Amino acid sequence: MRNLIKVERARSNMTQAELAEKVKVARQTIIAIEGGKFVPSTVLAFKIAKVLNCTMDLLFELEDKDWE
Repeated sequence: MRNLIKVERARSNMTQAELAEKVKVARQTIIAIEGGKFVPSTVLAFKIAKVLNCTMDLLFELEDKDWE
């Protein structure tokens, strides 16, 4: 799954640490999500979208390999 968290976070002028604090996770979690190494839970994805003032389908996109 690909995500645009880094892009939307930059648009919001927010650091990884600030986003992590607002959604109550470690900064390393945000790093792992942005790097595609970790797929967040539905609840965490909704929290991130809400903090970044966008929709989940804007932030997250399934890739072809996700269907295999």
